[in-house]
Amino acid sequence: MYPLHLTAFTATSALGAGLTPMLAALEANRSGLAPCAFETVDLPAYVGEVAGLDDVTLPAALADYDCRNNRLALLALQQDGFADAVRAAVTRYGAERAGVFLGTSTSGILETELAYRRLDESGAFVAPPSYRGSHTPQAVADVVARSLGLGGPAFVVLTACSSGAKVFASAARLIGAGMIDAAVVGGVDSLCLTTLYGFNSLELVSPEPCRPYDVARCGISIGEAGAFALLERPAQDLPGDAVLLAGVGEASDAYHMSSPPPDGHGAFAAMQAALQRAGLMPSQVDYLNLHGTATPSNDAAEGQAVMQLFGRSVPASSTKGATGHTLGAAGALETVIAALALLHGLIPGSPGSRELDPALDLDYVFVPRHQALSVVMSNSFGFGGSNASVVLRRADARMDA
Repeated sequence: MYPLHLTAFTATSALGAGLTPMLAALEANRSGLAPCAFETVDLPAYVGEVAGLDDVTLPAALADYDCRNNRLALLALQQDGFADAVRAAVTRYGAERAGVFLGTSTSGILETELAYRRLDESGAFVAPPSYRGSHTPQAVADVVARSLGLGGPAFVVLTACSSGAKVFASAARLIGAGMIDAAVVGGVDSLCLTTLYGFNSLELVSPEPCRPYDVARCGISIGEAGAFALLERPAQDLPGDAVLLAGVGEASDAYHMSSPPPDGHGAFAAMQAALQRAGLMPSQVDYLNLHGTATPSNDAAEGQAVMQLFGRSVPASSTKGATGHTLGAAGALETVIAALALLHGLIPGSPGSRELDPALDLDYVFVPRHQALSVVMSNSFGFGGSNASVVLRRADARMDA
């Protein structure tokens, strides 16, 4: 795979809007999870809610797209000078040569849920939701493309919790094929009743802040986030600390609709493929951001795959104890966290986790470490066996596999 430059990136989550509060929280090992007070949800759960979304207003031209998910997308786009970086790319290449590839899971379905509360006596909608602007998953790509003035290919990937990672592969393929020169990639997923009650019905929601890889882990904490990166072919004179997308590995194990194979062979295949496409050996990875949902089966399966591929050679942690599991946005959010780790020499800890499951013989990082990093990997695995791993490296990293 030809490396691509992450020219700009940003993320908004329960840790705050933009990279500054996120980095501060990661360095302090601080969690953004809080007892669930979202809408009418009545569950003993913790969630990673983004503050202030009700105060975000979409421009008049996008009024038909108003929903929590699209407000989150707009808020995230406004951070860290990201929109300006994209517009500069449009000036370089032209609007038709810049694409949009986003991951989500439920998109704006909250608007449909709320509309069903307001049925008249005949059962008809009193205030019908805007299907095109909120309920359909494609809406978030429309909002991002129109907000940034992009005219290239634009689509949304829905492969559950791997969505926000698989979009990096989608963009790389189209850039590699010469169809576009730049791509906005990312993920946006917001809280809604379907996911909170749905995961609770599967008995996967923890009544306390989630504890990834902990011996006493008992389920996930759901969060919401918007995360974006701008991908371009690297310039000839990149600074050494520039972050490059080195490889993306994808695999489908199709083992079960909601459970991973116990031996983790799908996770192993995705990680191995990512390294092969990056031209790297396992020993060259300096940090692994685990999928680490804190469910018993997920962490056990991923841990088996990591032990098989890396042994104890790579420091690893899950940041979902800080942000919650942001579902379709998780892959993009955690790729941004991986990029921050590279830039700042930071291995994030695992807020909430206390004691490593003794069945998982890993170098699991509970509290942040500071050390020089050259290569990092981020894992994202979804329902139905859809797996993706993303490898980032610094421009000055040695490539001598």
